[in-house]
Amino acid sequence: MAQPKFKRLRPRRTEDKRRFRREARELFAKCVLAAAALSSILITVTIVVVLVWESSSFFGDGEVTASGFLFGFHHGHWETRWAPLIDSTKHCIWPLVTATLVTTAIALAVALPVGTTVALYLSEFAHHSVREAIKPSLELLSAVPTVVYGYFALTFVSPLLQMVIPGLPPANMLSAGLVMGIMIIPYVSSLSEDAMRSVPMLLREGSYALGANKFVTAWRVVVPSALSGIGAAYILGISRAIGETMIVALAAGNIPRLTLNPLDQAQTITAYIVATSQGETPRGTIGYQSIFAAGLVLFAITFVFNVFGYWLRRRYHQAY
Repeated sequence: MAQPKFKRLRPRRTEDKRRFRREARELFAKCVLAAAALSSILITVTIVVVLVWESSSFFGDGEVTASGFLFGFHHGHWETRWAPLIDSTKHCIWPLVTATLVTTAIALAVALPVGTTVALYLSEFAHHSVREAIKPSLELLSAVPTVVYGYFALTFVSPLLQMVIPGLPPANMLSAGLVMGIMIIPYVSSLSEDAMRSVPMLLREGSYALGANKFVTAWRVVVPSALSGIGAAYILGISRAIGETMIVALAAGNIPRLTLNPLDQAQTITAYIVATSQGETPRGTIGYQSIFAAGLVLFAITFVFNVFGYWLRRRYHQAY
């Protein structure tokens, strides 16, 4: 009589070991990912603490007041000049802030419409082979060193503008802003194009079924649906323009001046930090402390724009 065949049962202990190893690997991966996430928060907090700590020394001796630094009101009179290295009473930050905002506004006036148009063309109208050729070429612009852009603005764009605008100084905010706009076009176009490409094809087909042409579909359907991603691209471009250093240091000028005229030369916050934070600046001096005070203002401006961008993405993401 044939013996019945029984399936060989896997030992319980082996299954427990495998489950234990799998759970251990998952726990290790979770710990590594959590540490990576917390490290970014820790680094940001550390940067803020260092900026605040060093900036507090800038206001600690009583000569530099917070009201004079932020609003120009110092000991009963208004002083809107920035020259703390020469005179401690001239410490109003607004000449640096206005130059930063003017150059950023010029850069955005170039980058946002051009970058959005390029993204719309690549996403909705360009052939696949054309898109695969143009997009990498645009992204190569972001690999060009910023010091090259700075010399390009100083030696090519400024002389070209002087032919159109007589009396324009060689260093001016207009040429610096225009070249900054060219520099951040790849950031805006690449991220915006990715956001538009992620819009479901069903929305486009529904628009075509209602009789809309390709342009109307792209402008009235695709762009509103991708606004959260386009907004993220805009905020990245703004942050990149505000924090740009070498272009404005070379092409915008190094004279702190409270002006909104883009044809003037002026000094931005980053240009002041570059000009002052040389290796010969002694620690604890007014020049050394002013670097951190200006850096804290730059961080606050960037932080405000990023918070606004986060709110904008949340709002349009929920709407669409």
